[in-house]
Amino acid sequence: MEWPRSRTGRRWSPLSCGLLPLALLLLHGSVLFQIRATEVELKEDSKTCLYVNWIMNFSVVYETESNEYKKMDFALPDNVSYSGSDCGDDYGSILAIEFGDSNYWNLSFTKSGDTYQGTISFTYNTDDTQLFPDAKRIGPVTIATPYPAQPVQLNTMYTCNNLNFLQTDNVTQYIWNVSLQAFVQDGFLSAEKTHCSQDVPAVLEQVVSTTTTSKPVPAPTPVPSTTVQPWAKPAAGTYSIKYNGTVCLLATMALQLNISEKVDAVLLNINPNNTKVNGTCGNTTSFLSLKDGNKEITFGFAIKNTTFEVFYLKEVKITVVDATNHTHTVANGNLSSWEATMGSSYMCQKETVLEVTPYSKINVLNLQIQPFDVRDNQFSTAQECLLDDDTILIPIIVGAALAGLIIVIVIAYIIGRRKNYAGYQPL
Repeated sequence: MEWPRSRTGRRWSPLSCGLLPLALLLLHGSVLFQIRATEVELKEDSKTCLYVNWIMNFSVVYETESNEYKKMDFALPDNVSYSGSDCGDDYGSILAIEFGDSNYWNLSFTKSGDTYQGTISFTYNTDDTQLFPDAKRIGPVTIATPYPAQPVQLNTMYTCNNLNFLQTDNVTQYIWNVSLQAFVQDGFLSAEKTHCSQDVPAVLEQVVSTTTTSKPVPAPTPVPSTTVQPWAKPAAGTYSIKYNGTVCLLATMALQLNISEKVDAVLLNINPNNTKVNGTCGNTTSFLSLKDGNKEITFGFAIKNTTFEVFYLKEVKITVVDATNHTHTVANGNLSSWEATMGSSYMCQKETVLEVTPYSKINVLNLQIQPFDVRDNQFSTAQECLLDDDTILIPIIVGAALAGLIIVIVIAYIIGRRKNYAGYQPL
């Protein structure tokens, strides 16, 4: 079967390889993600020059005509065009995908010595009424991000099974189950692999479990950064997001990352004096992103209707870039923390722990947060956490003590009855 040729005489063969073409995966909170893989093989003179197989979904936060912020989650549609793809030359090649109404996703590769790296350029069009039916019509918006972030050895297949969260401005790209090779030599894909940093621990575990020799396997490099002593508590900072010059999100907190995957715990304080603040405000969702050097934490808030309308912390993402320029990202989109009634703030002065993953946690102190309905640039009346509320703790302690006393009395009574009964003997 002949695939259509591009104007440069190259040809490409998009191969749809979904194991479950119509299946959906519940991921990142309540977002439904498609799990169909996309496989593209770019050829020149009947020889493969570029190969990519991956699963990808998008989340785009955009502004509506009613000045709200909404998040649109979507995957690549079935009907896409690869006409801009090109094998290029010895120094560069590109996989270009166009879909919908003038939306473009490009993955371009550049060679440097015996390695290569890639860059993703994504242009979404807010004039696309199918994807963004109620958006302000501001036209195309373009973001760019490195991918793969690490240099890939030539003549190897880059693989990354773990989920990568690539967040740039209002766009998050979710990419996983990746196999790619650029600058393919002689048209043959390599059996040698370059694993992404997120997959390395799993690869090493497999080596340890299958090897028959006693040769030690080096442990994965820990996330290098400034390590603080456990007693060095983080300083509290006050952060705000504005919309049209008015504060719409307000937060005070002291934050400390606790990273322990495959290594001893590493504590990383967030320094409010060095922190850059980003975020968005909406009627139903708000986001706060705090970046301190190589560390970034993003909080996502939502509203739910119970007996009263309340806000809560729904999602958290942690990103750390290590000394070798590898990006480590983890996220949890299924939280239900920091809950308070709308029109109030949430406060917790005592130390609490947010568990993003079992190995990636955030120690939080001196917290007060209000992601919606901020009035006059200041916090509304606070609803305190149970740890702070002594009026709740004291009755609990007293009640527990009384319950313990009652149990002791009952046990003593039963023992006394048994002794008395044993004292009477038949004649």
